[in-house]
Amino acid sequence: MRRKDKEISGREDIDSVITHSQVCRLGLCDDGVAYIVPLCFGYDGSSLYFHGAGEGRKIDLLRRNNRVCFEFEADTEVVRGDSPCSFSMRYRSVMGEGRAHFVEEPSSKRRALECIMKHYGEGGALEEGSLAKIVVFRVDIGQVSGKKSKL
Repeated sequence: MRRKDKEISGREDIDSVITHSQVCRLGLCDDGVAYIVPLCFGYDGSSLYFHGAGEGRKIDLLRRNNRVCFEFEADTEVVRGDSPCSFSMRYRSVMGEGRAHFVEEPSSKRRALECIMKHYGEGGALEEGSLAKIVVFRVDIGQVSGKKSKL
């Protein structure tokens, strides 16, 4: 990172950004073209969990290439200045790479969905019929880094 003074390097600080984020932007590759999807997610400290329909562009791309990247941000705020060139942004962000794996086993799928619901403060029982229709995938985090500004 060019600006070491803005680097977030501790795992506890990186985890804080992820747990305080509401959206994960997942980056996929479609024959050399970037494709980014904003998603709800769960996080267990080493993996990210996502869910969705059983078909569509995202699922097709993941089946062809499971290498992904991701981005989170938290505590974002525009810092106003006296002129347009003096405006800035306050933020904490995390970017990383990993590999996606589909979660098929029912009890693992249930735990992944519970992890997602817990992130958003929700609970409750999952219906068996719903569980069978939902596709769940896990991203095992490889590399990760963070950055902060004006906090």
